[in-house]
Amino acid sequence: MNMLNEAQLRERAAAIRLLVLDVDGVLTDGRLYFSAQGEALKAFHVRDGAGIVQLRKLGVMVAIISGRNSPAVDFRMRELGVSYVKQGISDKQAALQELLQEVNLSPHAVASVGDDTPDIPMLKLACLAVAVQDAHPQVRATAHYITQLPGGQGAVREVCDLIISQLSAAQLIAGRES
Repeated sequence: MNMLNEAQLRERAAAIRLLVLDVDGVLTDGRLYFSAQGEALKAFHVRDGAGIVQLRKLGVMVAIISGRNSPAVDFRMRELGVSYVKQGISDKQAALQELLQEVNLSPHAVASVGDDTPDIPMLKLACLAVAVQDAHPQVRATAHYITQLPGGQGAVREVCDLIISQLSAAQLIAGRES
């Protein structure tokens, strides 16, 4: 297990400038609902959205890298002002590397949240790898931090709050030093 101690976790959280999220099982509870017409419905937790908005206001970019395609994800991310939305991705590590080049960041500034084995390569690239509480055991074994809450039930807000608390602390320290 790659779990960090409290000081290491705070240090890495303070360095985050990009939060990369999977969708199914992270922003949702992982269940897929289909109508008779085949349309997939997704339920998003409002607190996760509020955390994403707060992070963005502090200048932290948020991105989605998902293996599935969903118009509901596009709609929700537009509502939250998330412009980096990559769906239908089979190689999440390559997608993250492309995104890092696009936004001119190194992996040392990235936190990534996942729940299942396709997320592992993306998590291994990130400075702060997070598994939701109900993640697959292999994902939990890869993670530096495991949320208290399960996917789709506020886990993303928990990660946002962790980053925000460390950004705020770092900003306060920087303000005192100037």
